[in-house]
Amino acid sequence: MSLPIRVEYASQRKIRERNKLYYRFNHWPIWIFVFFIAPGPLTVDLFDRGFDWRMAIWLGGVLVGTGVAGLRGRLPGVEPKPYIIRFTEDRPNPPYRRICYTFAWSEAVAFAVLNIAGLVVAIASGHWYLKQIYRYAYFPIAATVWVLGALGRLPRVKPSTKGEGHERRYFYGTVWAVCWAQPALWVMWKVLPQTRTSDVFKLAVFLAILALVGNLARLGRLPRTRPIVPGELAVSD
Repeated sequence: MSLPIRVEYASQRKIRERNKLYYRFNHWPIWIFVFFIAPGPLTVDLFDRGFDWRMAIWLGGVLVGTGVAGLRGRLPGVEPKPYIIRFTEDRPNPPYRRICYTFAWSEAVAFAVLNIAGLVVAIASGHWYLKQIYRYAYFPIAATVWVLGALGRLPRVKPSTKGEGHERRYFYGTVWAVCWAQPALWVMWKVLPQTRTSDVFKLAVFLAILALVGNLARLGRLPRTRPIVPGELAVSD
């Protein structure tokens, strides 16, 4: 017997006329993180060798760029007031939202795909080539997602916000799945030996977390993953 998908009625959601200062400030670190890890090979070096001058320069640029965008209200969640209120309203999706969510999509997809590829290669060859895989494959995958975003083919990145009530659940479902699976894989990579047996275990756990969390999101059991039935006023984050 399949479990029912939980839905959320727009008319039951609390309406915010403006975003409070702490709410806006709390969203800023999210976008700092998104843009800081955008150069995937640099992020792999961060976890492998630690923080260095390259990352310091990049982090400084990200802080300045996102800080200016945040002060101008040009980051999702950092706007002075919510942009999306009616889920049935066919409003233009602002460029800053499309850019931010495109980068978030590219990282979620690229990191998950390349980590799976790295584990499969390690199991097949007996050696880890994750850094090399990221060096040569990260930007082609990320660029493909960027192109899809530019063409308006990704959830939350389409020219119109009309489908936000459903599109945001796909986005957050992906984010929850990857954000749970990635730290688990990193911990296993640190504490388990580099053997085929342990690599098979890592891959199985990584895929299991993606599948489990993805299914919970599909059922609307995780925050912001319930379909929002349109028709009344609502606020989207």
